Amino acid sequence: MRKLCCLSALFLLAMGFSACGTESCGSSVPSAPDSSVAEPANPASAMEEEPALSEEPENTVRRISVQFGEGTIVYELNDGTAAVSLYEQLPLTVEVEDYSTNEKIFYPPEELDISACPLAEGGAGTLAYYAAWGDVVMFYGDYNENSSLFELGQVISGEERIGQMSGTITIDAVE
Repeated sequence: MRKLCCLSALFLLAMGFSACGTESCGSSVPSAPDSSVAEPANPASAMEEEPALSEEPENTVRRISVQFGEGTIVYELNDGTAAVSLYEQLPLTVEVEDYSTNEKIFYPPEELDISACPLAEGGAGTLAYYAAWGDVVMFYGDYNENSSLFELGQVISGEERIGQMSGTITIDAVE
């Protein structure tokens, strides 16, 4: 598809140059090509050098484990920019804190990128980022939606243990 678009653009460009040069239209004298514009000697070979792009987007599944004491909780991250930002900071060893009656929180070392991230809408088992305070939230109860709360993913195992977490936790990628 990309080659077809490039070849079509080259064809239209060539047709435009052949119809009108630097001289007035209708002149039988061909104009010299503009030497300030560098064109590849062989446009077809230049296109072949580019890496082939897949028609289907790559769907990468990212999972993380949160370990504390004898417990482990596994989350599957979404494809949002904040989830990717968190994943790129792993492994982490941080202190988890209680907040309210429905969540545990921790602070990643670097702010997460929320430029293309869905708002958190789910309930218990949601992993989210509260951008206003810069903390990651692990919900073990229902919560109200908030325009500063972005979803990172959902728990896939160990949801019943979220409320039991305390002290130091280790967060790492699950291979």
